[in-house]
This record gives sequence, C-alpha cells and structure tokens, in this order.
Amino acid sequence: MDFLKFAQEKQDDFLKDLNTLVSIESTRDLSTKAENAPFGKKCREALDAMLEMGKRDGFVTKDIDGYAGVIEYGEQKDTLGVLGHLDIVPIGDDWTKDPLKVTVNDGYVFGRGVMDDKGPALAAYYALKIIKEQNIPLKRRVMLITGCDEESGMECMDYYKEHAEIPQMGFVPDADFPVIYGEKGGLHVVLESQDESVIQSFHAGSRPNIVIGKADCTLAFINDKQKEEFAYYCKVNGLQGSIEGNTIHIDGVFAHAAMPWLGVNAAVHILNFVGQSFDDQLAKDLYHILQDWQGKPVGIYKNGLYMSFLTMNTGIVDIEDGKTRILIDIRYPNDTDAKTIMEGFDATCASLSSNIHAIMESDSKPLFVDPQSKLVTDLMAVYQKYTKDTFSCAFTLGGGTYARKFENFVSYGPVLPNEVKTTDQFVGECHQRDEGIKLENLIQAIAIYADAIVSLCS
Repeated sequence: MDFLKFAQEKQDDFLKDLNTLVSIESTRDLSTKAENAPFGKKCREALDAMLEMGKRDGFVTKDIDGYAGVIEYGEQKDTLGVLGHLDIVPIGDDWTKDPLKVTVNDGYVFGRGVMDDKGPALAAYYALKIIKEQNIPLKRRVMLITGCDEESGMECMDYYKEHAEIPQMGFVPDADFPVIYGEKGGLHVVLESQDESVIQSFHAGSRPNIVIGKADCTLAFINDKQKEEFAYYCKVNGLQGSIEGNTIHIDGVFAHAAMPWLGVNAAVHILNFVGQSFDDQLAKDLYHILQDWQGKPVGIYKNGLYMSFLTMNTGIVDIEDGKTRILIDIRYPNDTDAKTIMEGFDATCASLSSNIHAIMESDSKPLFVDPQSKLVTDLMAVYQKYTKDTFSCAFTLGGGTYARKFENFVSYGPVLPNEVKTTDQFVGECHQRDEGIKLENLIQAIAIYADAIVSLCS
C-alpha cells in the first residue's frame, strides 16, 4: 500500500483543513468558560471544527463534554489510541507571518499550532481517513482522541480518563521521531515570600512551560548611575533592554521549558541586575535559586541514565507590594523524584536571608515504556521504512505529552532527528514565533502514521 502517494494526493485538502484549525486562537481562556466549554469558547470552537471534519468524512464521533473529542474507526473490542491536542500556547510577539493563518513559504508551513499540535493531530486524522477510504481491514478499533488543555496541565485527559473509554495502547503525534519511550517527570514548584524590595511591580510570563522572553519590572526609583549600569549589563550579556520612567524592560528569547538552554529568560536577568545594582536582598536570593537551568545552586542537579539532565525553568513571576509568587517548571529524570527535589529547595530557602518558601504545586511522575517492547519496535520499523534512517534510536524526552496519561503509550513524531534546514528564513520551534515545519515532512508523517496504525492493528 503506497501511503505516501495517497498522502501527497491529499496535500491541498490537508492544508485547507489545517488552516481551519490554525485560524482558531484556541488558548485556554476561563473567562469564556461555559457548559461543555470548560477551557473557553475558542477551545470549544477548535474541538467542534475537528469533530465536524470527522462527521464530514463518515466517522463515528464523540464529544466528551468539551474536554476532548473522539473520532473512531471500526467496531472491534481491542483498541488503539492516537492522542493529539487542539489547544495552543499564547501567540506571543514578533511574528513575521500571520500566526492565525497557514502560510506555505519556501517549502515550510507556518502558523501557531502547525507543529504543536494541530498539524500532527490532523496528520494522524488524515492517516485514518486514508485507511478508511482504502477499506483496509484492522483487528483493532482506532480511537483518535483530541484534547483541549494539553498546554495548561492536561486537565482534559484527567477528565477523559474518568468519563470515557481508555485505549489499550497507542501513540502521541506531538514530539519527535523515531520513538520517544520515556518522558521526564513534571514538577511545578512555587516560591512565595513577603519581603521588602525595591521592586514595586514585576509581572512576567504567561505559562510555566515557556521560557520568559520579555519582561518589565517597575522599581521604586532608578538613578543615573543605575541607568548606566543597566545599559552595561545588557551590553555584556548580549541583551536588548530599555528604561521608561522607573520601569526596566529586557528582551530575552522564548523557548520551550523542556529545552531552557535554547531560550534566554528575561525575568531571571532582571532579578540579577536588580539584586546587584540596587543591592536588593530579595532579588539576590531569588536569582541565587533561579539562575541555573540545571538547578545546581538548589542541590537538585541530576544527569539521568535514560533521560539526561533535570531542567528548571522560571515560567511566571509575580511580585507586587512586597508579595512574591514565582512558578517554576521542572522536568526530572526517573533517577530522582519530587521528594528529593523539594528537600533541595527547602534546604536552599532555609539558608537565605529572605523569607522565601518553596511549595510543591503539582507532580506528574515520569513515563517509561520498555524500549524493547513490541509497541516501540513496530513503530521504529515503520519509521525506518519511510526515512531509511537506521542510525537514530528510540529515546526519552524532557517535554510532557499525553503519553504519560495512559499505560503503554509512546510519543511518535513528527519532527525528524537532525533535520537540515532548507530555507534562509527563520523557522520557529513549538512555542516560538513563526512556528513552522517542513511541508514535505508533515505529509510524510501522514504516511508514517497510516502505516503505523495498520502495523499495530494487524
């Protein structure tokens, strides 16, 4: 069966449907929460659009109270699940393309969600559509499940697990090829304090899983000497910064919290500057905790055997009138645990002059599937068949996907390992401006997903 040929023939239809999804700004917005729209109007709109496609093409569809949707093929008792999500992170600034429109330019597709995760979820849908149209017999019922709250805590899948059928096995098209058989644990830690500070107002970051790329901080005062020091600080650190009145601004670099080394955290830089230039104890102590993305000053550094380094990202900063609340996103390997990490925070906070306390807000334990299991080896074989890549191996990931919510699930594409960029224009990764992916790779993913579904259901 030539799945790649079928996928290429559907490219125009695929891009049209992808544009329908990308045009919906489906960020979580509880101000528009309503019955059957638990994450707001736009997430509901995206879910409706996806389910309408399923109905249009003759699939059985189910609405799980606005938390998720199911598009089914087959009536078998045994099941295979494919999990994607329709919500997106906030659009952010500095796009050179329309973020709410699919733009195809120089072989790449751009738009918020084309990589994370509307494009891959739709690729899986088109794979199922091809299987249906070709009337390929399967021994498992396929359940394409699309959720609406992956980027803000996966509440959608928690609800789904309590109210709907759980597939026996499956994959998540929301990461990288070849196969991701393990995901780091996800820990959210809150730092709270009530200390005097020269900082009057400091609010930065919109999501814990995004490196803060822009930050503004209003101070009680700033004199000419400190203005000169700020200009020097920005220069030596390669930053763009500005001052308006008593408010300082720094431009960093947005990135996914799973890869904080790809970003530059503007908020952490502000804490460093304020601590040193103003001799502000609170800023000094916060910077001491937050300065290293590997958590060395907190004593939580860990380089895992399977999952590599623990990572730590300062995601949201709120300081107002002496009250501080900072949300930290930590991805940890299965060589450590939340208890050990919190002990490191508690000991570090106790050693500081400021009255800072660390609170564990949430913990999601690591995912680990045997890399020699049939699920992993079958998916690897399909990947190698289409890419001819026999060098890349199955691996583990710092990011968290829906795979961690179910037993016997792994992440599977669509980003290719060691991808060679073939355009001079900027192509953003997930959560970055100008989010994009090579069109050829996205169409190939349709074929890979179709073949993988057939392989796992035979």
